[in-house]
This record gives sequence, C-alpha cells and structure tokens, in this order.
Amino acid sequence: VQLQASGGGLVQAGGSLRLSCAASGRTFSTYDMGWFRQAPGTEREFVATISWSGGSTYYADSVKGRFTISRDNARNTAHLQMNSLKPEDTAVYYCAATGVSGPAYRAYEYAFWGQGTQVTVSS
Repeated sequence: VQLQASGGGLVQAGGSLRLSCAASGRTFSTYDMGWFRQAPGTEREFVATISWSGGSTYYADSVKGRFTISRDNARNTAHLQMNSLKPEDTAVYYCAATGVSGPAYRAYEYAFWGQGTQVTVSS
C-alpha cells in the first residue's frame, strides 16, 4: 500500500489541524494505521494507532484527550484531528500502515510509510 500524508501547516498554540493520509490499493482496510511524529534531533515517536476496523484506538499519553485518530475504509483514508495544539507538538507527522496484529507502538512494526507533513505550532 502507498500512503500520502497531507494537512500540515503553521498554527498558533491552542489551534487545530486535521491531517489526512490517503492510501492506494484495495488492501487498505486490512491494515492497522498509525501516526508518528519526529522533531529535529529526536527519534520518531508514536502518536496514535487505529485498528483495521476502526473499532480500537490507542494514543500516546502526550496527545490523549487532544488528538483523535479515525479512518474511512470506503475512501481509503485515515485522519488525525489535532486540537489544543502546543508548541511541543511541532514535528513532521507520518502516517504508516502495519499488518501486525494488535496495537503497534513502535516504528519498526510498520511496513509502509507516507512522506510526512510538517506541523508547526507557534507560541
């Protein structure tokens, strides 16, 4: 599956952004999807993941209650709604797909990656 992330941009602290991940291929609905982020000089970190059916979601503690992951299997898309953004949320955000069963929190568990979209939150 090929993935393309979009929707990043510059926003003030407290604002919102909605990231999208468009997937090609008819097997999208068989993959769990995840969002990761990477700030300069840091390792790529887990943000959120959603099961293939959309029935289960998991979040990093740092974004719980502010971010919402969702998916639309009919449209081969996944989304990350980000509210109450903070300067520390600034990073390149990546969407990824995994065939690993159960919640996958580590980047190496994801076989397919989008190109990343920059999110910058100003204070």
